[in-house]
Amino acid sequence: MTGRWRRALAYVAALLVWPESLSASGHGPVFGLTTPTNAKGAWAVDFGVMGRTGDGDDGAMARAMLTYGFTEDLQLSVSAPLVFASAPFAPARGTAMMPGSGDVEAIGAWRFHRRGTGVGRRFESTAYGGLIVPGPQKPAGMARDLRRAPGVYTAVATGVASRSHYVWAGVGYTRFAERGGDQRSDVFSYSAVWGYRPAALRKEYPHWDWRVFVELTGEQSGNLRQGGVDHGETGGHQVLLGPTALGIYKNYAVEGGVQFPVYRDIGARLQREAVRYAVNVSYFF
Repeated sequence: MTGRWRRALAYVAALLVWPESLSASGHGPVFGLTTPTNAKGAWAVDFGVMGRTGDGDDGAMARAMLTYGFTEDLQLSVSAPLVFASAPFAPARGTAMMPGSGDVEAIGAWRFHRRGTGVGRRFESTAYGGLIVPGPQKPAGMARDLRRAPGVYTAVATGVASRSHYVWAGVGYTRFAERGGDQRSDVFSYSAVWGYRPAALRKEYPHWDWRVFVELTGEQSGNLRQGGVDHGETGGHQVLLGPTALGIYKNYAVEGGVQFPVYRDIGARLQREAVRYAVNVSYFF
């Protein structure tokens, strides 16, 4: 195992033993799109740390997110970042509910379909739509010199959840407006998630209730534009796969995991990614 992989796993391990008073999103896995939404009138405060390590520099940031449920099927989330380090990786979504960039985002979720298919089992679908606004911290690489403009994010997820098994799939698309001939890369993203809630760990308060997931995510990005000219070798396609876990304790939760590239075809001007990690903690009230 390389030094960068050890460093990334050390970040994850350190955050997983963070004090209980900080805990994570109980909505599901870390990286993949899912369907659950907040209960009516319920709030959630999330704090996440995510990063990417590679052949050269590493990238790392923290994000805070506030979510409110207007109904049991309609919610709004707003998140803002603090970037610790940036590197010229391929454009990526990051996590399901938080972008992997230094942007501020407001994203709505509407669960437009829900049907019970058995005792404790449901089939449902959720649509997402949001506005992305450039943050004060600039990215690394060629994107640093771009005149940045706002963008939009849209996505849809569908799947089945039961007391023991979870299966979700989703697709998303991020596109930025053009400003003065400059335009950031658009990103088509997709994900597939399988989850399992082991019987031995399927417990209610005052015990922790745990789930484990296998998450596959993919991102296909176009080239960025500068001065009205497309810059080749600044986009590409990659697929990542890895394990994550989610633990819930009363109105607290903690989740985290890692992913590794299983397919990569990215431009020569981008840095190769070796491992992606994220840990998220939240409190529901």
